Amino acid sequence: MKKTKLLLLALIAILFATNARAQSAFSIEEAVDYAIKSHPSVKNSLVGMQDAELQIKEIKYAGMPQINGQFGYTYNAIVPTQLIDAKNFNPEAAEGEVVKFKFGVPWGGQAGIGVNQLIFDATWLVGLRAADTYRLMASQDLTKSKVTVAENVIKAYYSALVAEQRAKILDLNISRMDTAIYQTEQYVKQGFVEKIDVDRLNVQRNNLITEKQKLTNLISLTYQLLKFQMSYPQDARITLKETLNNDDVKMIKNLVGEEVNPENRIEFLQMQTNKKLTLLNMERYQKGVFPSVSFSGNLGAGHSNPQFNPFERWFGSSALTLGVRIPIYDSGLRKVQVERQRLNIIKIDNGMEILKESFKLENEQAKINIRNGFEALDIQTRNMDLAAEVLRVSKIKYQQGLGTNLEVVNAESDLKQAQNNYFSALYDVLIAKVDLDKAQGKLIKQ
Repeated sequence: MKKTKLLLLALIAILFATNARAQSAFSIEEAVDYAIKSHPSVKNSLVGMQDAELQIKEIKYAGMPQINGQFGYTYNAIVPTQLIDAKNFNPEAAEGEVVKFKFGVPWGGQAGIGVNQLIFDATWLVGLRAADTYRLMASQDLTKSKVTVAENVIKAYYSALVAEQRAKILDLNISRMDTAIYQTEQYVKQGFVEKIDVDRLNVQRNNLITEKQKLTNLISLTYQLLKFQMSYPQDARITLKETLNNDDVKMIKNLVGEEVNPENRIEFLQMQTNKKLTLLNMERYQKGVFPSVSFSGNLGAGHSNPQFNPFERWFGSSALTLGVRIPIYDSGLRKVQVERQRLNIIKIDNGMEILKESFKLENEQAKINIRNGFEALDIQTRNMDLAAEVLRVSKIKYQQGLGTNLEVVNAESDLKQAQNNYFSALYDVLIAKVDLDKAQGKLIKQ
């Protein structure tokens, strides 16, 4: 029976693990969602939210009743001796004569229970008011982690997309080169061209094969990076649902006209929250001038016995205390503490102004990068078209005996360079788009 239960549990665990890895194809949005659910930094932020709740409870419970019990049993190996003037007992005693007395007995004990209750403390009340701010700060830390994860995942995803697109074009180039080599070999057999023309094309093909191998390794690396940023198992397979098309790329131009709003940036919101906490901390120091009131009660018993017997001679005791602590003079400590918080607020205000300007700069840089990227993309697109046309004409001239094989080889090389430049410009545009979304606080949905 036990073996059957263990087998069922093992099967259930395997099913859960299989389901967790079932999804292997991701869109950008799905990749971001997966990362937000799986990434350790996000999990740590969730733990931070739980810790914030515990901090709030810690402050709250500090003002609740505190009950403590205590018990102690003591053996006085040497009972303390005191000297008392003998005239206290015998007026006729000689001057300077003393009497020795032992105060206490060898065995003693204390047992009791006490309760302490804070009645009023202005600083504690300020701490209670800070509870919502603590929660807000923890929530903002979580959002910051999500934004960072989303940025890294999207950039890695675009990197893999561009690499895949380059691989497809490179495969077409190799296929076209194979066709050109085959046709040229036929011309050699017919005696129309020399074998060196085939050799030139084979050199070009070998270069393409080498580039394809490098690109294959790069694609593997980009997928590993994407899985790392997503916290996806490195040994699991992953594929991309998204594809790159001109219409989607052109839509990025519509993002350029928007301005940044500091309230959309989590960094700015975090600084605002930090300012709130600093203001509350300053208020806590300021209200330290108010008296605090507390209550304590004790109920216990004391034990004294010349012989070891902890079960007799216990004498009860109890006390109720209303305590009032009145601050009178602190040598200027509180004033210094308040002043330091005031300086911190000034620093936070200055930091917020710097953040606003940095957001504007990031936004402008991203917009400029997008404009520059599209200009380069347009130029490289035209260059690819021109290079493809030059290659087409060069082949026709070569086939008709009006051109040389070297012209075809050079045209192939120019086309490959134009393609590489195109994909480099395309990648720059996509990364600039991510930077713009980050600058405008739109990487994730709040």
